[in-house]
Amino acid sequence: MVRIVSDSACDMSQAEAEKKGVRLVPLKTLIDGVEYLDGVTISSEEFYEKLYNCKKLPSTSQIAPAEFEEVFEELTAQGDQVVVICLSGKLSGTVQSAYIAAENYPGKVWVVDSKNVTIAQRILVEYALRLRDGGMDAPAIAAELEKMRDKVCLVARVDTLEYLMRGGRLSRTAAVAGTVLNIKPVVGIEDGELKVLGKARGSKQSSNMLTELIDKKGGIDFSMPYMLAYSGLDDALLKGYIENSRAIWEGHTDDLPISTIGSTIGTHAGPGAIAVAFFAKG
Repeated sequence: MVRIVSDSACDMSQAEAEKKGVRLVPLKTLIDGVEYLDGVTISSEEFYEKLYNCKKLPSTSQIAPAEFEEVFEELTAQGDQVVVICLSGKLSGTVQSAYIAAENYPGKVWVVDSKNVTIAQRILVEYALRLRDGGMDAPAIAAELEKMRDKVCLVARVDTLEYLMRGGRLSRTAAVAGTVLNIKPVVGIEDGELKVLGKARGSKQSSNMLTELIDKKGGIDFSMPYMLAYSGLDDALLKGYIENSRAIWEGHTDDLPISTIGSTIGTHAGPGAIAVAFFAKG
């Protein structure tokens, strides 16, 4: 049997993971001196409640090789093959930990750097499940994921500049100026790194920019997994975006899978972010 393993940065809940047969290995989130296991000892909702009130910006730490090795030992002892899908190696050392742990399980464990994070990593996990259920073995799944990962796109709009500033990714001067001008940065993952793709004034213009970027990247391949997500405790901004971008979805799908952006990206994006992940056409 092939087992799919991912780190919690893919923003799949533990309940969903259990239902789909995915083994999640949690990253750690440090909030005001208290360490939490992402998705295990703190939910997305609890994280955002604490984010609003914490004195210092939370930090996340990568998974250690020993933690992966414990999971690999358990799964391979049952005779299973393992495919591990990790968040981008340019954003975290977690995938390197997985590679180190996998060296002890030659021919049993295959590690894939998703070159992405949050729901873009998640749709690669969903694709792996589809391949597994189609009868593909672990090395073939890993090879297919590495072939298709460059077609995975993540575009997102940040609602507040405060957390980018607090995390050192934006100067205080730029954050204050941007807030006054109601700037909503549009970001994405390119070549495994988080990059600003554009700056829009106000929610409507930033939503339009998201739609333009989806088109620019080739449009959504609806035959492949896709997903939307939001950060914070309220999905109103995401609902507004879905309504404004109705032309993208109508006639293509009756189902829009939605997730919550967890602590790994939520720490830097803050509440009110919305994101779309998809495989580009072509």
